[in-house]
Amino acid sequence: MAINLSVNLNKVALLRNSRGAKNPSPRVAAHACVDAGARGLTLHWRADNRHTREADVRDLRAIAAERGVEFNLEGDDRDELAALAAELRVDQFTLVPVRPGEVTSDHGWDLPRQTAAIRAVLEPLNQRGVRTAIFMDPIPDAMALAAATGAQRVEIYTEPYAAAWPTPQRQAELDRFKACARALAAAGLGVNAGHDLSLDNLPVLGREVPELLEVSIGHALLVDALYIGLHAAVAAYVRACGGEETIAPVTQ
Repeated sequence: MAINLSVNLNKVALLRNSRGAKNPSPRVAAHACVDAGARGLTLHWRADNRHTREADVRDLRAIAAERGVEFNLEGDDRDELAALAAELRVDQFTLVPVRPGEVTSDHGWDLPRQTAAIRAVLEPLNQRGVRTAIFMDPIPDAMALAAATGAQRVEIYTEPYAAAWPTPQRQAELDRFKACARALAAAGLGVNAGHDLSLDNLPVLGREVPELLEVSIGHALLVDALYIGLHAAVAAYVRACGGEETIAPVTQ
């Protein structure tokens, strides 16, 4: 069964904000992604509003519901974000730790030290029927600890796997990812993944990790879209989620 692709549209919002107007539109991009076969839309709303804004979250939640795909809202543990997730009853809320000054998400939650704090955020959302997930580093022995937070899924941080591509170290990182996925499944948790996944490294996960349910991809997909178009890029990533090799444009 193919992995669900959820397209992260933060970079569309970032480009729009650079001109202070309405173009490019995350709304238009969202429809294009669904038309090309994406099964979900993702936004990570940061407190500084440097890309996604609250209005974008509301817009894309409505589009996802209208088009029959899932909407995944990502972000930290600030009250306004969790409140918005509850109000909109998003399909999935992915809790991601944020370090001041970071360029992008680059680490997972520290368990069990932060378990109680995470549980306090997730419990009301679980009660509202929102599927909850947390972002974790790819450490197999830590995966079972996620169950105590109340999360229903874990998004495994895939930067170490992506960074190892195409060096010989990639097999060790793939094996580590597979061990994490097996540990999560054994603990009764769903498996998501994200960060630096691309047309180069994604097909292997599609073929070799049967536990993997969903990937959230933004940067690499939208870089590829600059060269081959958004519809073609999303379609290529959908194929890659099924384990198919695709021809990727040169992005380095």
